[in-house]
Amino acid sequence: MDKDILILGGGPSGLSTALHLIKLAPHLSSRILILEKEHYPRLKLCAGGLVIDAERILEGMGLDVREVPHVDASAAHFDFAGRGLNIRIPKRHAIRVIRRNEFDAWLAQKVTGMGIEIQQGVTVKNILPDEDGVTVLTDQGEFHAQVVVGADGSNGVARRCVFPNEPVHTARVLEIITPAIEESAHKIDHAYFDFFPVPHNIAGYVWDFPTIVDGQYMRCWGIYDTNVLADQARPALKQPLADEMKRHGFDLNDYEIKGHPIRWYNPRNKASISRVILVGDAVGADPIFGEGISIALGYGVVAAQEIAESFRRNEFSFRGYKRRLVRSALGQTLFARWLITYIIYPMKWKWFQVLTWWICKPIVLFVAWVFVLNWSKRLK
Repeated sequence: MDKDILILGGGPSGLSTALHLIKLAPHLSSRILILEKEHYPRLKLCAGGLVIDAERILEGMGLDVREVPHVDASAAHFDFAGRGLNIRIPKRHAIRVIRRNEFDAWLAQKVTGMGIEIQQGVTVKNILPDEDGVTVLTDQGEFHAQVVVGADGSNGVARRCVFPNEPVHTARVLEIITPAIEESAHKIDHAYFDFFPVPHNIAGYVWDFPTIVDGQYMRCWGIYDTNVLADQARPALKQPLADEMKRHGFDLNDYEIKGHPIRWYNPRNKASISRVILVGDAVGADPIFGEGISIALGYGVVAAQEIAESFRRNEFSFRGYKRRLVRSALGQTLFARWLITYIIYPMKWKWFQVLTWWICKPIVLFVAWVFVLNWSKRLK
């Protein structure tokens, strides 16, 4: 099958790329094909937190995420050993929490409603670019395109095909779903991030979010480790999570644990070759928190600009994509987050974590508001 634009992966980054492409160049809608390995709604491990930037990008596309089942966390707590700073946003929630199977299926429905074709159940085997286009080999036959967008995530084929020898910066994540917590001291509609594992060489945090699963209010627990301290002795990843759950009356062994890697952004990560452009986790998610949804949606904005311009010029080297990405508001926040990652995690001493989360609250809030959040306002 021949199409001008093949998007490999039907998650937020691929779907956002498609939506922004037809916003910039509506005539391309019939020339785009999205290949998705699974069938919607497909399982996707993700805590599902939507920050304000994700909602702002969706609103810019005329989409209302309130159509998706969700829970609004009225406050977000960033703690060290149970104490720290609390974030509330006047007249709105701090974080909106969705389930990725429902969110991705909803977004895919919006894409197909705008005339873009999605083929589900197609597994990509190889990507072969040449001077005239790209051949994509799949279990459903060959596809040919002028341009391929690699949006197939951290474990996807796209990056492995075009950059087989590139270094990988990968975090590890465990996730568990439990019934909702009834303790009065632990607000049921609050989201918690606790960095107590850092002094033990786990460079990340334990989280606890409200969520909704099949109409039932639940909690999503997990632990995120950037692996920045991987060269040092550290406990099993599930141990800090088990300790935190036990503190709230849960036994980790009573629940199903699921794990997955997250490729995170490094300024040296390559993002394109001639006729192939990468987006989302295929390039890199937020290193500090592993936050990926708003970042994925943002990649779609930048990639769509680059692709639309390439079709106007009829030139598909994508030499300018990395520069466009770095100069964008998305690239700026990714660089800031990468830099912050190498400050707050290697400085693992307890006194530094206490200083960061207990004492320097105004400074942390300022840095978060200016360099971590609100970047979507500047994304053009």
